[in-house]
Parts: sequence; C-alpha cells; structure tokens
Amino acid sequence: MRVLVVEDDAALRTQIADALRAGGHAVDSAASGVDGEHLGRVEPFDAVVLDLGLPGRDGLAVLRAWRAAGVATPVLLLTARSSWQEKVLGIDAGADDYLAKPFQMEELLARSRALIRRSGGHAQAELRCGPVQLDTRSCQVSVAGSVVNLTGHEYRVLAFLMHHAERVVSRTELAEHLYAQDADRDSNTIDVFIARLRRKLPENFIVTARGLGFRVGGGP
Repeated sequence: MRVLVVEDDAALRTQIADALRAGGHAVDSAASGVDGEHLGRVEPFDAVVLDLGLPGRDGLAVLRAWRAAGVATPVLLLTARSSWQEKVLGIDAGADDYLAKPFQMEELLARSRALIRRSGGHAQAELRCGPVQLDTRSCQVSVAGSVVNLTGHEYRVLAFLMHHAERVVSRTELAEHLYAQDADRDSNTIDVFIARLRRKLPENFIVTARGLGFRVGGGP
C-alpha cells in the first residue's frame, strides 16, 4: 500500500518512512504543509501520516483542504500538543486517528495498518480469501497454512488485491499504489508480478478481467 508522510522534522520523517517501507509500503514524504497538501490532493494514497505543526500551512488547514476537495484518504494525525481540544479539532476536521509525540514506531505502524484495513472494510489484521491468508502485521502470506515466500513487490501487489477483494483493479491503479512518486511506474511490470504470484498461489486465485485488470475473490 502507498502512504504519504507529512512531517517537518527531517530525522523523524526519515524514521517513519523507513519503518513504513520495512512494513511493506511504498512511501512518499513532504516537509511542509504546502507540499503535503498538494501531494495528498493529486496522488492516490492508501493512508497519510500528517503532523499538525507544519511550516507553510499547518496540519489542520491541510486536512480541511483535502476533505473540502473530496479526498477521503485515511489520515493519522501526529501532534506534540497535549490539549484535548486540539485533538477534537483534528478529528472534527476529518482525521481518522491521532498519535501524540513521542510515540513508539510499532504503534504508528499498527494504527496505519488499521486505518488501511478499515478503509477497505476489513476488521482483522489477517486478510483471508479462500485458502490464502495475508498477515498485515508480519507481511507473511500462507496457503492452507503453508508459508509462501514473496518478494516485496509481489507482496504489495497481492496485498492491494486482497485489500480490495471482489473488485477489479486495473494495472494503472496497481502501479499507482505499488510505487512512490519518484519511481518508474511501468504498468507492464505488473503483469510480471502477477505471473510470479500465479505460480506461487492456487490456480485461478487471481482472475484476469480482460481489458480491465485483475481480481481476487468474487467467483469465476
């Protein structure tokens, strides 16, 4: 899944981005409210980690601008402010969750995973589709209880398809959520990852909707 991190503290921004990448996500980042607001409005993300105290434009203004523009991406607010009123303002502005600094990186990752799962209608950390189980905490995939070894890109493709089970996902959409902004988004490589996954997963688990894209679940 693809996550945007908007944080002006360079060291913390790098730590968060590295932790998210280690958790199987593609990550973009911004150091100011102006850049973050632009990225979040024009690029497709599965979640955003947004600091409240940003230069140029504060986090609340950024969040309100996104929601006013119809951007429904789940947002996790980071705040160093202890006032409960500030947290209420953030939630009322459209945030989905908040985390007070300082925090443990494991908690940020857990909250981010939960936001992404809930946005796709999943309540549990393990995603199941037929005999295939994907554990979003460990980034581990198994078939009928047997672990399947996947590369990072293969895992991200499968994770996106399983988060959006029973609907057709186009190659373009997969490419947009598989890679960060500065990566070469060649949608043709998606076919390579799909072919590799099909060799490792049950027959017909990933269905091709001719001319449209790919789907897991939802029958033949």
